[in-house]
Amino acid sequence: MKLYLAFLIPILIGACKSADKHVESVNDIKSNILKSIPKVKISDNIVSITNFGAKGDSVTDNKPAFDKALKTCKEKNGCKLSVPAGTYLVNGPIHLSSNTSIDLNDGAKLVFGTNAHDYLPAVATSWEGTFLYNYSPLIYAYKASNVAITGKGTIDGNGANGFSKWYDLQKADQQLSRQMNHDGTPVNKRMFGKGHFLRPQLIQFYECKNVLVEGVKIINSPFWSVHFLKSENITARKVKFNAFNRNNDGFDPEYSRNVFIEDIDFNNSDDNVAIKAGRDHEGRKTAAPCENIIIRNCRFKGLHGVVIGSEMSAGVQNVFVENCTYAGDCKRGIYLKSNADRGGFIRKVYVNNLTFGKVEDGIYITSNYHGEGKGHVTDISQVYFNNIKFNNAANSGLVIQGYPGKKVNNINFSNISIDTCANAISFTNAENIILGNLIIGKQATTPSAAK
Repeated sequence: MKLYLAFLIPILIGACKSADKHVESVNDIKSNILKSIPKVKISDNIVSITNFGAKGDSVTDNKPAFDKALKTCKEKNGCKLSVPAGTYLVNGPIHLSSNTSIDLNDGAKLVFGTNAHDYLPAVATSWEGTFLYNYSPLIYAYKASNVAITGKGTIDGNGANGFSKWYDLQKADQQLSRQMNHDGTPVNKRMFGKGHFLRPQLIQFYECKNVLVEGVKIINSPFWSVHFLKSENITARKVKFNAFNRNNDGFDPEYSRNVFIEDIDFNNSDDNVAIKAGRDHEGRKTAAPCENIIIRNCRFKGLHGVVIGSEMSAGVQNVFVENCTYAGDCKRGIYLKSNADRGGFIRKVYVNNLTFGKVEDGIYITSNYHGEGKGHVTDISQVYFNNIKFNNAANSGLVIQGYPGKKVNNINFSNISIDTCANAISFTNAENIILGNLIIGKQATTPSAAK
């Protein structure tokens, strides 16, 4: 990046003149997002899973009990299914319908079985940004509204003993799914499941409206932990994660809008929040941006704090990350990643009032993720970082990597401090970058006098 003072001064003056108006408009966007998310209507019809023969003895297969209970709930146009304290083995998926919630009482634990055949027949889903049919997510809602998972209990995906073992077997199917994406293979021809090795998500809401996930603890996921796919009006609050298998992201909103994530305790072996919008050809064709997302008052711990990408081909916009801190180390604090296969855009991202402890890289923006792709470079612009502190960045503090023909542009860093840092700033193919009140390393004091 070439940065000349004569060029920078007008930018800063213009920014100051429009600052108040900009802040007001941004606050209006955020306020309108919160107003647009309705409170999920929890049914007054409360039934206990034990009324359907369930036993929390860690041995009984409670899949038949859940099937009966949820069928009854559907026939009654919804219910609140209460799960008392105990350990409930469930050999197969739980499928939620509209107006139905599962409430896990304090001391209740769902443990899912590890026999892959129990998660067939294959259902409509998505895998790393490509629509297809695959093993059912362990808890799955499709085209439902007013659905919720609440309580103080635990959801154990039992991934380490089951599907997670497929990680080393998935490469051929992963490549096949991507080829089908690029070739435009009809989705009903993309049949995975039996004989294939794509791990299912632990929890997925697909084309759902008015979704609530609150209070529960989520552990031992086989793949992504909670996937919001083409859904809207979502609230996730006071959830706790302990998920250490491969690709155990916390929350993955994809092609989704109006998402509010608040007061979460993350502890994931992968991204805490990964915002996505489809992969490559299919994402660009779907053209449904992931947008209007607020993440606040969370504690980050794991691989990365908040990520946008790399599957984001339909675009991501209006993302707010604010008032968060750390519960442990992260590899990267904020990570925006794309490559020249993706296309789409990342814009109108506002990151405010964050504190991190030890990271490898503080803020990392790249258009060249894994050095892959050609022909579809992402437009990354209008990203604002303010009042962010890192105790230590073992590798790099601030990184931007664009392309000569498509530079990352209009990025604003203000009030950023990094106490210790191996490599302060690395900007390539970037323009219109505004830096204000940056302290990387020890803050300079009064100049010493000549001796």
